[in-house]
Amino acid sequence: MADTEFSHTSVLLFECIEALDIRDGYTYVDCTTGAGGHSLEIAKRLGKNGRLICFDQDENAIAAAKIRLKDHLDKITFINENFSELDAVLGRLEINNLGGVLADLGCSSPQFDDAARGFSYMNDARLDMRMCVTAPLDAHAVVNTYSESELKRIIYDFGEERFAPRIAAAICQRRKEKPIDSTVELSDIIKSAIPAAARADGPHPAKRTFQAIRIEVNRELDVIRPALDAAARRLCPTGRIAVISFHSLEDRIVKQAFQALATGCTCPRDFPVCVCGKKPLLRQVNKKPILPSAEELNMNPRARSAKLRVAEKV
Repeated sequence: MADTEFSHTSVLLFECIEALDIRDGYTYVDCTTGAGGHSLEIAKRLGKNGRLICFDQDENAIAAAKIRLKDHLDKITFINENFSELDAVLGRLEINNLGGVLADLGCSSPQFDDAARGFSYMNDARLDMRMCVTAPLDAHAVVNTYSESELKRIIYDFGEERFAPRIAAAICQRRKEKPIDSTVELSDIIKSAIPAAARADGPHPAKRTFQAIRIEVNRELDVIRPALDAAARRLCPTGRIAVISFHSLEDRIVKQAFQALATGCTCPRDFPVCVCGKKPLLRQVNKKPILPSAEELNMNPRARSAKLRVAEKV
């Protein structure tokens, strides 16, 4: 895929670069390379002895990033895997000078904008939603094979959709007639299941359900905490982790992970000495998330829900 077909405006770009505090002689990781916007700015600042590791499970993203980063390829290692493999890859590459880790969570704009990928309720396409195009589970399987109770659970838990029972029931009723194959079919079913009064304002009625199915297909929430734990263990002292989230489910996991990794002794207060031996791995650089500026929101409305949290190795 050409670079022009896989590009987007990187969210909180310079806030992330400032947060990482990039120094020469260290290795940095971009867990979600996408079109390479964040990676490019990291690469520019690596110095003579720095190194960048770029993860992305989408082979189209890796191909586009290689074009965008063509002037810095001697300092970059591309990993066509999910960042859930962070610990294993850093071990395999014998990285012992990790200076920073960036994760821009969720689905990238190019994936949404490519109608054929089936992420968007705005375009008609086969239900897919896989970030890794070779993954065994896709949205078509979720919609057509999950039980009504399973559908209700993921739509409620991952989409925070109050009409999850009605939507799950409508999906199961419709697929008795024939398989639900396309994004438009699914969107129409969702709209029909939501009362007209609830559809009158707010986001598109299919938005939350599509988000829920996408999260289920890609196991998006499952990989966040293990990756943050691995990054915290492997970072050098004063190394930074910067994470951008786009909805409350992601942000809650990041916030709780940083809080746990910044907590020391957990023994009861009346214990005379510590017996748990727990010491903090991180300190939170910003207790409250960093949000996009008004200027960025004017230029890139898709940044409106973004939150950046930063922590530093102690």
